[in-house]
Amino acid sequence: MTNQQLESRIREKRSFLCVGLDTDMNKIPEHLKDTEDPIFAFNKEIIDATHKYTVAYKPNIAFYEAHGIAGWQSLKKTIDYLNTHYPEVFTIADAKRGDIGNTAAMYARAFFEDMNFDSVTVAPYMGRDSVEPFLEFEDKHTILLALTSNPGAFDFQTKTNGDKELYKQVLETSTSYKNADRLMYVVGATKASYLEAIRALVPRSFLLVPGVGAQGGSLEDVCKYGMSENVGLLVNSSRGIIYASSGEDFASVAGEKAEALQQEMAKWL
Repeated sequence: MTNQQLESRIREKRSFLCVGLDTDMNKIPEHLKDTEDPIFAFNKEIIDATHKYTVAYKPNIAFYEAHGIAGWQSLKKTIDYLNTHYPEVFTIADAKRGDIGNTAAMYARAFFEDMNFDSVTVAPYMGRDSVEPFLEFEDKHTILLALTSNPGAFDFQTKTNGDKELYKQVLETSTSYKNADRLMYVVGATKASYLEAIRALVPRSFLLVPGVGAQGGSLEDVCKYGMSENVGLLVNSSRGIIYASSGEDFASVAGEKAEALQQEMAKWL
């Protein structure tokens, strides 16, 4: 999917919502736990209930890896279901991979070719040769960690190195990478005050913004300071949608929560 296609989907749906599929076996409703594949059963119902209101889904890979082969099978079934039934939706493998050379290339193949995700999150700490292998894939996107929503982000990301904070150096340096037009960036909603400076460096890049909802980020601030001419935002909500109810009505309640966020987003479009 190209940036232009993603923008079109956003304007058609009047939404830049991304639903995080952080599917935790300890939190899914009890009535699903006796099914053949509880994780996929949960994901399928969430997807069917929310797809009208969202333009992207983001499985957090750790929640699947933790279950070994069975977890990977659940993940594959989930992405295949999305690509088959809702191919207009942008898919994000929240994997935060970061390694060099051939290893990075293998990670890229795993998510782009085998799993057929549209994008994958990547850590930039090891530099150019840990990122560019992902950027070789046409119509695929690499979402680089720039300024994350967790408290520990202040340990390194906002520290000044020379005359510039590290996250600004990540943004500036990455724009020189080969196929940098395929880059997007993770910027936490809890760091909304930094968005103006980030937009000055990457004025048209899409930003994946976690932290709205359960982590306390403000959608209004994100839109006010982060929206670009091409919208340029994918705002993620995970727990606030998928675990809004633990009962048999979990999917319908998730749909209501997604619709409420979509309606807020529509005002900014």
